[in-house]
Amino acid sequence: MFKLKTFIPALLGLAIVAAPVHAAGNLVAVLEAEIVTLDPHFSTAYITRTFGYMVFDTLFAKDSKGDIKPQMVQDWKVSADGLTYSFTLRDGLKWHDGQPVTAADCVASLRRWGTRSALGRRIFAITASLEPTDAKTFVLNLKEPSGLVIDALGNPVSPVAFMMPERIAKTPGDQRITEIVGSGPFVYSKADHRTGDRMILKKFADYVPRPEPADFLAGGKRVNVDTLEIRVIPDGSTAASALQAGEVDFMQYAPFDLLPQLEKNSKVKLVNFTGGNMFAGAYRLNAASKPFDDRAIRRVLWKLVDQREVLDALGLDAKYATPCATYFTCGTTYESKAGTEAAAKPSIEAAKAALKATKYAGEPVIVMEANDLEAPRVSAQVLAERLKQAGFNVDLQVMDWASVLARRAKKEGWSVYGVHAGGFDLGSPLTNVMVAFNCADFTGWQCDARITPLMEAFAKAPAEEDRKKIAGEIQSIMYDQAPAIPWGQFAQPAAYRATLKGLIPSAIPVFWNVEK
Repeated sequence: MFKLKTFIPALLGLAIVAAPVHAAGNLVAVLEAEIVTLDPHFSTAYITRTFGYMVFDTLFAKDSKGDIKPQMVQDWKVSADGLTYSFTLRDGLKWHDGQPVTAADCVASLRRWGTRSALGRRIFAITASLEPTDAKTFVLNLKEPSGLVIDALGNPVSPVAFMMPERIAKTPGDQRITEIVGSGPFVYSKADHRTGDRMILKKFADYVPRPEPADFLAGGKRVNVDTLEIRVIPDGSTAASALQAGEVDFMQYAPFDLLPQLEKNSKVKLVNFTGGNMFAGAYRLNAASKPFDDRAIRRVLWKLVDQREVLDALGLDAKYATPCATYFTCGTTYESKAGTEAAAKPSIEAAKAALKATKYAGEPVIVMEANDLEAPRVSAQVLAERLKQAGFNVDLQVMDWASVLARRAKKEGWSVYGVHAGGFDLGSPLTNVMVAFNCADFTGWQCDARITPLMEAFAKAPAEEDRKKIAGEIQSIMYDQAPAIPWGQFAQPAAYRATLKGLIPSAIPVFWNVEK
């Protein structure tokens, strides 16, 4: 049985020294990795997004039901023809340097974000103008209607549309900002930041929360602690020990092999995740190279991949993992059953029969196994074994994840690899990497001419029901072409001290609303 221990990256040679019991007003958290990139537009890294939500703020935000709600915006209106959006900021918004937030700041921030975000690029591709009209109001004029404007402004897919002062937002998108000034509920303390050890975020005394209760990333972000200390503890077991000893209050990723122990500790609580807060795994196939350049051979994997077997091999309890056939994340808006009958009742016998009906001539199937990431490693091993049993000529090649990324950029030299990503990022055709870069995606070299106009139709559709229908049509094509095969959806629970109250369950750790 394989064991999935942790996704926290191992940073070698770093001594971990237990800190003394901390003050009641100081919440100590261990996150998935050290926060290295502080520019929230520059990187798609999840850890940078987490930092962004603490220090910066957004015009709109997603609630726990998946609805987009106003955040920095007080009022907005859309013209009858769907081409003009007018936004008015709410009162009391300030930057951490004490200056008021203005519409000009937001316009500059959106323009910078639009150079870095896939969603942003789509919006700006149809933008005629975006200008402030006074200190608190700005207007977006489109060349054609789109139903995605508000969703894009409040979507948590990295990089998020975080706001920053105009002088900082004028930094080109391909250059990192050097001054970290946001308007969010926490202030970054550069003087207290010790690389490799800890980062200190302080409560922003002048932050004015929205009046509504906090709800996931939306609502009133009321901070009830004086400081948030983000401690760097790369080893999951060490961090779990510190949590149980009371030296740490929160741990983003509890090691799976320690979950039984943590579940028995009355001083510790676990947070399981569902829907977009989960990870979703898939096998990416190389559609440019034999044997998977043949659609019929790719489709054999629908009969071959047993999601439950992969999840069991990861050592995951059923409450933390579930099979999921949709490409667009089970439990999210665009989840669909379209085409999924192709993956019903997988078995080695069915795969053997399907393979014999193809033109497969014994070409080697090169399976890339990333040995430094647990889920890609285990999922690749499971697939390699089943491919052999079905009659494929398998060449399992072990390498680190960086080498997998480098190899997949080439059309030759690989056939398939296992990967996983955050459910929010995969939840829409426009942000799902298996779909969004059709005919331009080097991660699988897949191209289907039917998908491109559907993507355009999805982006333009004004109604949610229309977008759901189009997402189903896209998924049907994906099942027909089999450029990627989902292998399951899973969560890695967060763990925290039972003394914390009001912690918001979120795979993107947030520390407003929580009391200690």
